[in-house]
Amino acid sequence: MRVSLYSEFARLYPWGRSRRLGARGMMWAVTMILFGAAPASWAAPDDIVERLHAGGQVLAIRHAEAPGFGDPQGFRLGDCATQRNLSEAGRVQARAIGDWLRTRGIERARVYSSQWCRCVETAELLGLGAVTELPALNSFFERPQDREPNLAALKDFFDRQPLDGELMVLVTHQVTITALSGEFRASGTGVLMALEPGGLVRAVARLDFDD
Repeated sequence: MRVSLYSEFARLYPWGRSRRLGARGMMWAVTMILFGAAPASWAAPDDIVERLHAGGQVLAIRHAEAPGFGDPQGFRLGDCATQRNLSEAGRVQARAIGDWLRTRGIERARVYSSQWCRCVETAELLGLGAVTELPALNSFFERPQDREPNLAALKDFFDRQPLDGELMVLVTHQVTITALSGEFRASGTGVLMALEPGGLVRAVARLDFDD
């Protein structure tokens, strides 16, 4: 079982062969994909726009294209020169996501971002309003000890939000989106989730921003 899952992950995500991830990390990623809380069904495309305007919705977006894998040696929070950053294609992608939302009537939103530079820049380029950094959205890919504290902080954050409030946009990382929704999302794609009582969220739609 372990060997077949490892092989399948390596086939689907060849970047996963990186020595920095290793077999243990790859199996962790496979577990996240297989055992996340993905919904049994998704909203129909025609329902997505209505949901975006309905209140109490959370749009989690994985940062736009940033070449590389993981974080470079010497990574320092707050110093973009030490981090993976958006490519020019990633900047175009981020602006296009904002345009996609505006064509569907979303001119502004409450925008929150991981403190990683590639997330902050993605959030700013959406053009949906001021960006607030939210440490709970930070990556725990290479810091698994941060996983539970980050998710607990997000649950507390969600619990303090009105269930009928304005759309929230969260720009974050694959691991965070997978932990919340059970979905493994590519750069520049997202998952729409509905706030529920008790700080919970329920995934309702995948968004690729390409239609």
